[in-house]
Amino acid sequence: MTKDNISLNDFMFIPSDVRIILETLKNNGYEAYIVGGSVRDFKIGTSLPKDYDITTNALPEEVIKIFDKTIPTGIKHGTVTIMINGDAFEVTTYRIDGDYSDNRRPDAVSFVLNLKEDLARRDFTINALAFNEENGLIDYFGGEKDIEDKIIRAVGEPNKRFQEDALRMLRAIRFASSLNFDIEEKTMVAIKANYKLIGNVSNERIRDEFCKMLMSNNVAKALRLLVETKLLAIILPELQLEVGFNQHSPHHDKDIFNHTLAVVEKCPPKLNLRLAALLHDIAKPDCFTVDAQGTGHFYGHDKRGFILSGKILRRLRFDNQSISEIGILVKEHMNVLAKPTDASVKRLINRTSVDLIEDLFELQRADALSSLHPEMRIDQIGRVEEKTIALLESKVPLSIKELDIDGKDLIKEFSIKPGKEIGSMLKFLLDKVLESPLNNTKEQLIAIIYKEYIK
Repeated sequence: MTKDNISLNDFMFIPSDVRIILETLKNNGYEAYIVGGSVRDFKIGTSLPKDYDITTNALPEEVIKIFDKTIPTGIKHGTVTIMINGDAFEVTTYRIDGDYSDNRRPDAVSFVLNLKEDLARRDFTINALAFNEENGLIDYFGGEKDIEDKIIRAVGEPNKRFQEDALRMLRAIRFASSLNFDIEEKTMVAIKANYKLIGNVSNERIRDEFCKMLMSNNVAKALRLLVETKLLAIILPELQLEVGFNQHSPHHDKDIFNHTLAVVEKCPPKLNLRLAALLHDIAKPDCFTVDAQGTGHFYGHDKRGFILSGKILRRLRFDNQSISEIGILVKEHMNVLAKPTDASVKRLINRTSVDLIEDLFELQRADALSSLHPEMRIDQIGRVEEKTIALLESKVPLSIKELDIDGKDLIKEFSIKPGKEIGSMLKFLLDKVLESPLNNTKEQLIAIIYKEYIK
């Protein structure tokens, strides 16, 4: 154990509401410490944490008695949420965990009075740090040195830690990528030995951890560690198929997987954009053909990728809006217009949406820059982007809702019932307006239906 009031106190900011909780527990005869990630981040020197977890030897019912406004959010596991000035803070009683029969959560917990026992159940040494102003930094397991050495090390026996909660294997990789640390050898060996246990973890928990990896500054490191540990083959088997897949293409100097990593890295840290980058070539292994000259082709991989990415994202329980947006970007990523006209760019904006078009350009640029000889495509993307900006600033109609006619007008004029025919007519009219905005008057649009649609 180390007690280092000076080195941590010099820069550890404790918000006033957190201080109130610590002091209230202390004044009532209990121990209380800030614990886990917030202490880790202060020690590393990253930005101020958003969440401060507090641990105490006070039992949950004692915490509830001491504070005016509490919520028994996880009373079974010793967690009480305390409300201070409208903000919520979790306070958890020192505890040890029972058996983990499902490799996900303890079957039961037991409350203890000893801080060391509580810290011993935590996942990694860098997260097993505690702090209060009276005792300074409490470090029973070498977390401070591991931070200095930039090491991710399991607390105690690593096999036991991962068998308790298999998600910790993904957390190890996430911390290694987000902090740019290395995984300690015994911890790494244990991940490789227990990787199949990740199949016991819910898709929602896997999704959340994986998304954090994607948003890190070292996303390629995370994905390569997933390959090395065989975890990728279980959580994203479709992506595993890209590993080592030679494209046999004069346009590429990387296999599909390493090309994908390069594209993801070159995209700004927007989650749906990076997911689209990750999945943009997901169907290439399915679509691979070789011509007589030995050149590889992936005809239709963008359209097939749209379908396959949707299946993957639904399996990982993403929301419908994200699935739709990511699918659009995957489907349109090959549509770099060599000779952009106003009409063709309008159609691209219409298919993609005004909200997503800039993300599409980001994806296309990252894709080009991760391939051989990107100059021509980069120039083409730039021209389309310039024309897009000009069209959006001109306020020309770009979608069905901007037509000077709607379904009710068509029903009234042509005495037809609501249904697919109305949608077909509106799409036909939009195409005419995309070609010429002057067509966008009710009279002209009705005339177009009579003249060109009705046969």
